[in-house]
Amino acid sequence: MTLEVESIDRMYLNIYIPKLQRESGASWFLKEQRQYPVASSAAMAPISRAFVAAIESYAQTHQVPLLTFAKRQRKDDVVAPYIKQAAGREGIVVIGKAQEKTTTFRTTKGHGPRSQDRWPRLLRTTAMVNQYYFYGIDHDFGPFFFKFSSYFPYTAKFCLNGHEYLKQQLGRAGIAYEALDNGILSSADPVRLQALADGLSAENIEALDPQMASASAATLHRRRACRGL
Repeated sequence: MTLEVESIDRMYLNIYIPKLQRESGASWFLKEQRQYPVASSAAMAPISRAFVAAIESYAQTHQVPLLTFAKRQRKDDVVAPYIKQAAGREGIVVIGKAQEKTTTFRTTKGHGPRSQDRWPRLLRTTAMVNQYYFYGIDHDFGPFFFKFSSYFPYTAKFCLNGHEYLKQQLGRAGIAYEALDNGILSSADPVRLQALADGLSAENIEALDPQMASASAATLHRRRACRGL
């Protein structure tokens, strides 16, 4: 053992609207907010098309490559050259698309004796839908990514890496170190290294360059407030 340090590894922050995770909340949104007479999965399709169009427009406007990940392809290996090429600058550097299973809703009909029991209704289920990965670089945190589901209820996930944060901080402090793919092998100042690891806080994460976050989050519908846990 040449170095022992306690730090955060990968951290995933889930982004979602709690009310839209249930059938009743999704039904209310479609009927009251979107003014559809009946809450059905068909009403979600125009929202998804607009969402995907916004992503494609963002990629074209900002000249960000938009890739399609192949099945079983390791995403980190695909985006690594783009991250390496963008070293020294901040921003979203590549967007990747992959089909993955996620929670969503479909329409079903009841079979009760009363007419109101036979109306179409939403049922929470799972489906294979396109997920969009926004890979970026931040001055303080290094590489990170957002993952957006392209279908209702449009959940998202934000991933950062505490080891990449440490590498950025060590470089800015002028402390020599030897890096691993996902960690630190050695450091010229282990005490300072541990202090930097301890300094990663909720405030640091919330202060992650707003332009980095908004560049990706802008593709979500601005009218809805997302809650991150």
